[in-house]
Amino acid sequence: MRVGVTLPTFRDDAAFLEAAATVERLGLDGAFVFDHLWPMGAPERPALSCFPVLGALAASTTRLCFGPLVARVGLVPQEVLEAELLSLHRMAPGRLIAGLGTGDHLSAQENRAYGIPFAPADERRLVLAGCARRLSSAGVPVWVGGGATATTELAADLGVAVNLWGGQPAAVAALAARVEVTWGGPVDGDVPAVTAWLAELRQAGASWAVCAWPRSMEAVAEAVSLLGAR
Repeated sequence: MRVGVTLPTFRDDAAFLEAAATVERLGLDGAFVFDHLWPMGAPERPALSCFPVLGALAASTTRLCFGPLVARVGLVPQEVLEAELLSLHRMAPGRLIAGLGTGDHLSAQENRAYGIPFAPADERRLVLAGCARRLSSAGVPVWVGGGATATTELAADLGVAVNLWGGQPAAVAALAARVEVTWGGPVDGDVPAVTAWLAELRQAGASWAVCAWPRSMEAVAEAVSLLGAR
């Protein structure tokens, strides 16, 4: 199981660059960026734009996998989203992971605040499927944000990974027998607690664990070392 972290982008400075350098120095596998117009439920707070941040990561790191977790279809036209991701793939061959999601009722308010249509779920899944096929054919690994059963089934049909945000190990294990499963979500506690949690996810069959808002990058790296996850 590979292990990454999310970077601090719900702020108005470039702290993510130093954080990414630390992630790479510590030997972790990936750094991921949220694609939101503001932090969930807090429209008064700042949020750095996802794709410029990813471009900076492509230029400033040499080894890390990186990508959006997840890029929501419908915020920009499908052709634009595909072009953004394929450009990053060309900038850093073999390192981009294209996390894609349909969004849900919690993210719909972001669209509506800026006058961006929020299409019905079936239409959003259709757009996601088109993006996933084009990116996969270009050699870009794709993770589809799971949640709705129909979206999970779509990922299985496409032959791409499902990302379970905050899913329990039992949910990971239930899917891992028939589709690649990656995990992402908040990770709390001290190093022994993080180590135990990563061990459960690995045992359940997760191919990746992306730790969100970790207490420290160093704590995650120590947990990985104790676990022997790499």
